[in-house]
Amino acid sequence: MKSGFEIEPFADFRSWSIASRQQGLSRRDFLRGALGAGAASLALKPKRLFAATADTSRKTIIVTFGGGARDAETFSVEGQRNIPHMMQELAPQGMFFSQVVNRGILGHYVATSSIASGCYETFDNFVAEGPANPTLFEYYRRGLQRPAKDVWVIAPSNGFEAIGNSSHAAYGKKYGAQVILPKRLLTYAAAANNHTLRDYNALLHDSYESPYHSDDAAQDAAAGKIESEEIAKTLKLSLDEFTAHSRTLSSPDELSLFITRQVMREVAPSLLFITLHDIDVAHSGAYSLYLDAIQRADRLCAELWQEVEANPEYKDRTTVMIMPDFGRDADGEGNGFQHHRTGSPMARTTWMLALGKGTRPGTIVSRPIESIDLTPTVASLYGFDTPFSTGRPITELL
Repeated sequence: MKSGFEIEPFADFRSWSIASRQQGLSRRDFLRGALGAGAASLALKPKRLFAATADTSRKTIIVTFGGGARDAETFSVEGQRNIPHMMQELAPQGMFFSQVVNRGILGHYVATSSIASGCYETFDNFVAEGPANPTLFEYYRRGLQRPAKDVWVIAPSNGFEAIGNSSHAAYGKKYGAQVILPKRLLTYAAAANNHTLRDYNALLHDSYESPYHSDDAAQDAAAGKIESEEIAKTLKLSLDEFTAHSRTLSSPDELSLFITRQVMREVAPSLLFITLHDIDVAHSGAYSLYLDAIQRADRLCAELWQEVEANPEYKDRTTVMIMPDFGRDADGEGNGFQHHRTGSPMARTTWMLALGKGTRPGTIVSRPIESIDLTPTVASLYGFDTPFSTGRPITELL
C-alpha cells in the first residue's frame, strides 16, 4: 500500500534517469572543487563480493541524514555554509558517493525500512508495522549467530518502533535489533521523576506530517514503561541525570545522539543504525528552522565521528555510512524545500559519505547506486548472505 501522497514515480523513466545523473555529476564536480586537488574519482575496481571469513572485529554505524535536504542548502556553493563539518572534516576523510537513487515510496518510515531491508518496501508509511522483507539486523544476527545486544537501532519517532525486525517467517523478532525510541524513554523518565512534560516539548514532538501517529506522550510512556526500565538498566542511565541533561538539549536529534553515545560506551554493539529526523521540520514551511536542522545534523554527524575516534571499542574498527533516506523537492517542483512529494529527480537522488575502516579518503564515486544497496554491502563486509535483498553490494567499499 502506498503512503498516500507520492505521484507515480516513473511515468517518464528515461528523462528522470538523465536528470538524476546530471544531479549526481553536479555534486561530484562541486565536491572536486571544494576538496581541491586531493580529491579524485574512483574507478570501479571490485575486490570481492563476499568476505572469505566473517570479520567479527568490524563495527558498522549507519546514519540517515536528518529527513532529506536539498543540494541548494548543502552540496552547492551557497549551501556549503550549512554543512561545514561535512565539508571540512568528514568528506576529506571519506568516500563520497554522488548519486544514490531511491526508487521507492518517499515516506520517511517506509524509506528507512527499505534501506534496512535492502528492498523497496510498499507498506503504508503511516502504519507502525515492520518490513515484509528481512532486515539487515536479522540477516546479521542469524548469519553470524550474534546476540540481540550486538545490534541496536536509535529511532527518531514512536512511529518507527517496528523497524527492528520484519514479519518474515524465517527471520522475525527472534533475530531483530534492540530498538530505542529516545522520546519514549524521556517521557518515561520525566513521568518517573514527576516532571511536567511541558518542560520537554521541544524534544518530544513526534512527527511533522503524520496524520495518524498519536502525540499522546502519557500514553507512550505507559506503553513503554517496561521497555524503558530495561533500557535504562542496560545503559546504566540514571533517570535523574537523563532528565537533567535533556533540559540542556534543543532537539530530538540531539537526544538521539546522547542515547547513541550511551549505547556505544556501555554496550559497544557491532551494528548500530541511527536515524536523524530534525530536517523534516521543513514541512512546517519555516525555512530558518529547516536550515537550523541541516546545520545541527551536520554537527551531530561530526560529533558521532569524534566519538568513534575517541572510543577504543570503535577506533580503527568502524565504518560509518551517512546517507539521507531521500531528498526534497527543488524550486519549481511541488512545494520546494517544504516537501518531498513529487517523485522528482531532486527528491529521489541523494548521496552517501562513507568513513573509516575500508574506505579510501578523498575519493568521489559518481556512478549511480541505490539506497537499498547498503544492506547487501554491509553483509558482504561481514561475510553473510542477504537472500531476499534486491540491492547490490557497493563494490567500491569491498
